[in-house]
Amino acid sequence: MININVFSEEKAWSKKLKKKDLFFKKICKSFPKKYKFLKKKVSFTLLLSNNKSIKKLNKSFRNKNKSTDILSFPSNKKLKKIEENYIGDIIISYNFIDKPKSQSFKSFKEKLIKTFIHGFLHLLNFDHIKDKDYMKMLKEEELIYKSVISKLN
Repeated sequence: MININVFSEEKAWSKKLKKKDLFFKKICKSFPKKYKFLKKKVSFTLLLSNNKSIKKLNKSFRNKNKSTDILSFPSNKKLKKIEENYIGDIIISYNFIDKPKSQSFKSFKEKLIKTFIHGFLHLLNFDHIKDKDYMKMLKEEELIYKSVISKLN
């Protein structure tokens, strides 16, 4: 079972997503079985942010002085069988998701779902530094995205 704690520090998110908690919980419930953690308790935090805040975090933690769409901070602990597992934190920038401003709400949601899935996989220690790891992660992103879209539409 996945427990997600959603926080927002950017007011613009509320204009696009009225029920942020519910939106992300529905996404997690739509994951393929192998990512639902049915026999474990898995939790993580999602911060809905903006370019200014994410740029500061990117500079502090990755030494990159620029904003980005998403940051993931995995706890880097192995998932245990019994107790609750905190797998880390995800931060998403509204400014990146809302580009271009002329995009439809449907496009906004699709981009947000894809970005969220990407960050979630990073919490599970997927990476894309090497080409073979990139291909593996991309395959998993597409698998999860197809599952989510088919259940949400």
